[in-house]
Amino acid sequence: MPIPKTRWDIFCTVVDNYGDIGVTWRLARQLIAEHGLAVRLWVDDLRAFERICPEIDIHLAQQSQQGVEVRHWPSDWPQTEAADVVIAAFACQLPSAYMDAMAERQQPPLWMNLDYLSAEDWVTGCHGLPSVKYKSVQKFFFFPGFQPGTGGLLRENGLLERRRRFQQDAAAQRQFLHGLGVDRAADAQLISLFAYENAGLASWLDALAADSTPTHLLVPEGRILGDVARWLGVDALAVGDLDVRQALTVQVLPFVRQDQYDQLLWCCDFNAVRGEDSFVRAQWAGRPMLWHIYQQDEDIHLDKLDAFLALYTKGLSPAAAEAMSGLWRAWSAGKPIGEHWLQVRKHWPELQENAEQWCLEQGLQADLATALVQFYLNWI
Repeated sequence: MPIPKTRWDIFCTVVDNYGDIGVTWRLARQLIAEHGLAVRLWVDDLRAFERICPEIDIHLAQQSQQGVEVRHWPSDWPQTEAADVVIAAFACQLPSAYMDAMAERQQPPLWMNLDYLSAEDWVTGCHGLPSVKYKSVQKFFFFPGFQPGTGGLLRENGLLERRRRFQQDAAAQRQFLHGLGVDRAADAQLISLFAYENAGLASWLDALAADSTPTHLLVPEGRILGDVARWLGVDALAVGDLDVRQALTVQVLPFVRQDQYDQLLWCCDFNAVRGEDSFVRAQWAGRPMLWHIYQQDEDIHLDKLDAFLALYTKGLSPAAAEAMSGLWRAWSAGKPIGEHWLQVRKHWPELQENAEQWCLEQGLQADLATALVQFYLNWI
């Protein structure tokens, strides 16, 4: 059944620096490029948006970027006609005037709460269920996820094939890294590090520096830079800085746009990522990874971490699963991970194979944008 020409509104309040806007920006572009929809993306923080899309003019209330109508979400809400489909990303609260506009439509819109990504068992039972109702407008839960019965993950058409070709093209990788000022250290494993502040970092850097295998650590601008600087014994780090300590080369990269970040992940042998957007993109890289989950009150984030680990390590031997789980749990608790890293290295070929297999298995499911469109088609 073809989808009729419809207007979709996506609302995003920036809470976690770049994860919220990263997800909604990818989604908006994909809905336009692959499904031919008209999409408005309402964002309350254009400065955060500018970091991942430098073309954004932070002073404009309305602009067009890559086919997406980008609107600044002001505190003084303008009179606006509600769209056919309304997505409140990550449970953000819509403006009351906009909710009234939804209720005033002759045909109420489909209103969905696009929730946070989780591998917890209860997600499949709640996905697609009705939520609250505002006057005549019913809201529905929509959960991204890793298992059938969820909304899947953001994945553009042809992404895995582009990744495969890039990872098989050594010249393309060298050219990309050269554009970032990276001359890969001889025989070094390449690791990317994008994380929140973490007290456990120093022990990992100690292990990498003392290792017999050289490591070239690429650190994009971000919150972890302060911890890296302290380990190096310097006051601060800036883009372009490069420091060598025994077997470890540390290099600071600029904050790159989304497509470049994908290629960075594809180049690396191991990726440390954070939040939600980079977490999903690291899975599509098909390489071993480490996730710094966003911390929540009462440590409920650890339940999400364990739920994902149970799925991600299911195909590993008990020893490899234990090593990977120990590394992830220690990292998200801010504990030393040097010894955990040494255990992980003992199972490297198995972990590489598992990462690729996990990627391919997830690629068999419907992607998030397609699942949203199908939900709309079923609704109408």
